[in-house]
Order: sequence, then C-alpha cells, then structure tokens
Amino acid sequence: MARITYIEHNGAVHEVEGEPGSTVMETAIRNMIPGIEAECGGALACATCHVYVDEKWFAATGGPSEMEEDMLDFAYDVQPTSRLSCQIKVTEALDGLVVRIPERQG
Repeated sequence: MARITYIEHNGAVHEVEGEPGSTVMETAIRNMIPGIEAECGGALACATCHVYVDEKWFAATGGPSEMEEDMLDFAYDVQPTSRLSCQIKVTEALDGLVVRIPERQG
C-alpha cells in the first residue's frame, strides 16, 4: 500500500492508503475524497480528476503524456505540476505522495 495525501482547495487534508496498480483517481473515488469528480471513469476523456502534484513528487509521478496534456487544456487553473489523477498509477515508490485538488474541476 502507498499512503496518499489529498489536500482540498480549502485546506482540508485526507490521508488514505492506495493499492498498487490502482490510480490516484480510483483511490480518491474509493475513499470519497471531495473535489475529484472523475466523470469519464478514468478513460482520459475529461479533465474532472485534475490535481496539482506536490513539486517534490512531480518527477516520481512522471510527466503527462501528449494525450493527457491535450485533456489538461480543458482543466481549470492549470499549473506546471498539473496532472489528471486517472493517469497516475499508484506504486510503492509513491508512498507519501501529496496532491492538491483545485477549487473546481474543468
């Protein structure tokens, strides 16, 4: 298991365990984390699971693919560390990952 911390735009913190092989989005949905809508269910067809990866974790999560970058065009308030949480696979190496949730989804 990998510990993931989700921080809402209002500062509320949710620390949960993510199962390796799942995604950061699936982990959020399973744990009812507010602000992750995931309208497409992780099919990379929307931008409603947008998160800001903490800078110290950005390299560990890898950069977005070209297709993910295209979908991020539809996200709200995109930042340099923006990712779609459906595209971040949970691994043991991500134990301690911190992501912030934007004020609203695209």
